[in-house]
Amino acid sequence: MNPFSYTRATDPQQATQATATNASAKFLAGGTNLIDLMKMGVERPTQLVDVNRLSLAQIEELPNGCGVRIGALARNSDVAQHPLIVQRYPVLSQALLAGASPQLRNLATTGGNLLQRTRCYYFYDPAFPQCNKRNPGSGCGALNGFNRIHAILGQSEQCIATNPSDMNVALAALDAVVQVQSAKGTRSIPIADFHRLPGDTPNVDTNLQADELITAVDLPAIPFATRSHYLKVRDRASYAFALVSVAVALDVQNGRINAARVALGGVAHKAWRAQKAEAALVGKTAGEKAFRAAAETELAAAKGYKHNSFKIELAKRAMVRALSTVAQMT
Repeated sequence: MNPFSYTRATDPQQATQATATNASAKFLAGGTNLIDLMKMGVERPTQLVDVNRLSLAQIEELPNGCGVRIGALARNSDVAQHPLIVQRYPVLSQALLAGASPQLRNLATTGGNLLQRTRCYYFYDPAFPQCNKRNPGSGCGALNGFNRIHAILGQSEQCIATNPSDMNVALAALDAVVQVQSAKGTRSIPIADFHRLPGDTPNVDTNLQADELITAVDLPAIPFATRSHYLKVRDRASYAFALVSVAVALDVQNGRINAARVALGGVAHKAWRAQKAEAALVGKTAGEKAFRAAAETELAAAKGYKHNSFKIELAKRAMVRALSTVAQMT
């Protein structure tokens, strides 16, 4: 591990000022992803700014019934078990409980979960020289390598890595808004605009500026979010990343779909909001025929590689199963 300095921030202003003056500084919260990357030599910050003492762990209702605010330092286990989340946004509770292990969930934070680096064997091992995410312009080792876990949607010739977060998939389906603060002020970033597709700059995972600190995530009031579900398909029953995951919420009245929220995980560089599937579902009678048609519409543009083409059909079946589960809720 490379040498670095350590600073303990006492308020958001102090934290953002530290990173504003040092482009290679990183915020440290739970550290469940950052510390691993530092040990491997993938991340090499010259300064860690510990934000754990900031008052950003709240989980509370927004004024005038506008939704719920989750502080950036709220631990994943606390969010998953909070009554406001369990009752109003079960898809988020289920997604968090499907992620990692209890020990990691007790340490990992909401803000840190948003900032997990994308998953790829070649990115996480500096022994592989070809990785445009670590070394822009070096090529993508996964394109012609072992790519079983990699993207089938939204990828580019520069990168086919996937976002590893379960939480992000639920947040995408819920139209969450990320609140951030810097020395210049505050701003709100819709979750759809927070993470980036790889394009020609796969080394840039998010649209967050280097000196911006995530302070909270806001969940809008969505009455039918109580009728939601998270499905995770993985190689083993626990402590495994998703091959494919699906977050679904449905508004069904008299058997007909009035509104739908669908997001996919494990298939792209960011949580994939399935907008084509949502549009295809509205007005249809809830049932396997409509669900399969919507899945086919969404995955029509999917592109598989030597080792992961199976994920296209897997994603379709997972969508149908998740939608069917929610449709059967009373």
